[in-house]
Amino acid sequence: MSKLLSEQQIQSIPNLYETENQKDPIVYVKLFLPSSNWTWYIIEINKEDNNTCYGFVDGLEKELGYFTLSELENLKGMFGIKVELDISFKPTKLSKIKASI
Repeated sequence: MSKLLSEQQIQSIPNLYETENQKDPIVYVKLFLPSSNWTWYIIEINKEDNNTCYGFVDGLEKELGYFTLSELENLKGMFGIKVELDISFKPTKLSKIKASI
């Protein structure tokens, strides 16, 4: 069970590879590390482990890739600040996310 996402949130995200043929997939979740410039946008999640995610990462580079919820849960920034869920984020097309950053 994830500390960052509820079961309901996980179920609302498409399974891995489900949207791979979409040119402009929907981003469902935004996670960020408040003490840094790192942000993770989840497009898909592996429904078998509810851990492996595919999405857009805005950090040292802006790129699509894979990451796990467990690695984000264990990540700590300055002063021990942990990754947080942006509770005000609404599902948004990837192109709109990329255009806004």
